[in-house]
Amino acid sequence: MEEPDTAAILPGDVLASTDDELTNVSGGLKEEADVPTTRSVRPPFTCRLPVSVEPVLFLSMFSLALQAPLSTQYLWDRISEDLGYNGSKGSGCSNGSVPPDPLQKEVETLTAHWNLYISLGGFSVGLLVVPLLGSWSDLAGRRRVLIFPNLGLALQAVVYLVVMYLKLPVVYFLVGRLLSGLSGDFNAILAGCFSYVADVSDRRSRTFRVAVLEACLGLSGMLASIIGGQWRRAQGYINPFWLVLATNLASALYAYLFVRESGTPDPSAKLFTSRHYKAVWHLFSTGGSTSEAGGRYHRCKLWLYMLCFFLVVTVHFGSRDLYVLYELSSPLCWGPALIGYGSAAQHLAYLTSLLGLKLMQRCLADSWVALVGLASNITGLVVFSVADNTNLMFTGYGLCFLFMAATPVIRSKLSKLVDPSEQGALFASVACVESLCFLVGSGVFNSLYPATLHFMKGFPFLFGAIILFIPAGIIGTLQCLDQRRDHRDATAS
Repeated sequence: MEEPDTAAILPGDVLASTDDELTNVSGGLKEEADVPTTRSVRPPFTCRLPVSVEPVLFLSMFSLALQAPLSTQYLWDRISEDLGYNGSKGSGCSNGSVPPDPLQKEVETLTAHWNLYISLGGFSVGLLVVPLLGSWSDLAGRRRVLIFPNLGLALQAVVYLVVMYLKLPVVYFLVGRLLSGLSGDFNAILAGCFSYVADVSDRRSRTFRVAVLEACLGLSGMLASIIGGQWRRAQGYINPFWLVLATNLASALYAYLFVRESGTPDPSAKLFTSRHYKAVWHLFSTGGSTSEAGGRYHRCKLWLYMLCFFLVVTVHFGSRDLYVLYELSSPLCWGPALIGYGSAAQHLAYLTSLLGLKLMQRCLADSWVALVGLASNITGLVVFSVADNTNLMFTGYGLCFLFMAATPVIRSKLSKLVDPSEQGALFASVACVESLCFLVGSGVFNSLYPATLHFMKGFPFLFGAIILFIPAGIIGTLQCLDQRRDHRDATAS
């Protein structure tokens, strides 16, 4: 299935384009059979480094990872102040004979509810806006979809700063989140970056380029987690949020100044039209423009790989929410230092997964690389489920050193199943599914954890490991079927 050249997946006019000349690949919109080669849109400056959209994703993820825990802690402090609660959040290793403070329980409940309202608000608006922007970027170009959402995130940071300066009600946090959602939010940036990489990479290099973007997510998250907590303790909330604002503006500025269009944008492309939603519907109802050769099998592969992505990312988000809670409570009773080391080890796995994927691609097909990554994730989760001491917990982190190798492969597989003119619609849908994974994973695993404490504290991790056998079976089966079809076609020819 891994062709060594791009001729197997790209039309001839794209192959004929030079580095300075790119062709509009939106075949469903062109009226003539042959589209003349035109010069792509240049940014004001040219970056000579071997990067494209990686800094955009790194900066955007850094601002998001810096903002998310700080906003939750701010909600906790403001609600505590409003209710007159002066205590701190208790540790799971406190004396069990002490009755829980009812006021603390109310603060925890209200903080969790406001977090849920804010997340649902952003998700609901994004569910409508992100597919619109993703499909529109297939026509109007990727740069706009990288700039507008960053400006929306900057506007959200401005709203949060105003709330903090003026001590406004926390409901205005929801207003800021909705404003960000109307511009596409972080999901639109994800869709734009992965679509851009799919545009500029060939079939052989695409999986690794996608993995580089995934590594940017992990590294920026690690850096933000290191900076955010220490800075808040030293200077409070306002100064870190100024950095959030500056980072979003820097990301938008970089996209405007240095990111070159990956194709020829259509200046007449309209944003507000039902045509974009129809493009997403056509993609999943028929399998896209490239499904004619594969027919029903092609469409089934698209849905099955999307199911694999949903399950893998849901387990990832769900288990990630429990790590700190699991480590704080008995019998581990970790302090801030050990929790920081555990978080660093988890984020370091993004780099080791990238390195491992690059090495394994030399001798294994992408599907088998994904299975190795899933095996790493499964074994790590099994160890977490029975970890009752620090050494065993860090053993689990060590076994997860390849756990992020599966998602880049699945994204790449999905990208190769659709036409170049449908990459934006595809990755916009993937970004929406990723948001859904966060909601489902957090809800399921956070509900499962207290419900299973009486018989097995680490059961949610074991449950996640069992769930991962489903995508492993699907990916392995599809790879075997593809190899059989290729062998049959080679024999027939």
